[in-house]
Amino acid sequence: MQQTVLITGCSSGIGRAAANAFLEADWRVYATARNPADIETLGERGCQIATLDVTDSDDIDRVTDRIADESGSVSCLVNNAGFGQFGAIEDIPTSQVHRQFDVNVYGPHRLMRAVLPQMRENESGTIINVSSVAGQISFPTGGVYAGSKAALEAMSDALRNEVAPYDIDVVIIEPGPVETAFADRAARELQDETEVSGRDDEDMNINRSGAYESLYELLTDTKIVGGGGLGAVSAERVAEDILDAASSTSPQPRYQPGIAARAGVLSRFVPSTWRDALYQKLRSL
Repeated sequence: MQQTVLITGCSSGIGRAAANAFLEADWRVYATARNPADIETLGERGCQIATLDVTDSDDIDRVTDRIADESGSVSCLVNNAGFGQFGAIEDIPTSQVHRQFDVNVYGPHRLMRAVLPQMRENESGTIINVSSVAGQISFPTGGVYAGSKAALEAMSDALRNEVAPYDIDVVIIEPGPVETAFADRAARELQDETEVSGRDDEDMNINRSGAYESLYELLTDTKIVGGGGLGAVSAERVAEDILDAASSTSPQPRYQPGIAARAGVLSRFVPSTWRDALYQKLRSL
């Protein structure tokens, strides 16, 4: 029987690569995005495409009901849709913190609640939450984004043990730098702009106080924020781990695609005072 996967955030990057990987592995793929025009080519390749804004419960109900009618149930949910809100904590309006969590935390939670009843009834299924190394270790100007990913990881760890009796797997994917448009969006956010899934929201800019300009300059120059740079992996490499987790009868709780991701996660074991000293040293340079 052909398995069915629902993937969010397929307009580009990891989501698009994952949709192609599942399609090549002969899964029935429901590829979704906020703007259906962004995923038309996936539809031409054989994916089932749908408009889905993870902050809209009606969208989620409509898509999951459609899958139930056409395919029976969701075998695997890939929560990939998300964005990175960067900036010093003081400079980010609370409205933007709310938006960050609405997309990166509440969105996956809405979708998990939507698919879990059927997965429990079937006593099978896999939920894959795309997080980040930032979910394990935070850094200056990345606090809000890292906080959202840390929250997603904490929920995933709890859920994995809650649904284990129903033979449902919950997996966290923790990429480091990825060669996607995420880096360009992150750089624009540090310039008082915010883009969510391809849309610029001029009324939700960060409010730069002027107190952290040397920090913004450092992070922009070194490309610490965003994808690309030293150790970056392709979106296709991340998609390999997503497909592997979905196809495995005993997937790992966490996957770190690439050396930079594994090194980043290990850095959380470094004493906080050492990390603080490193950040201050870099800032002084």
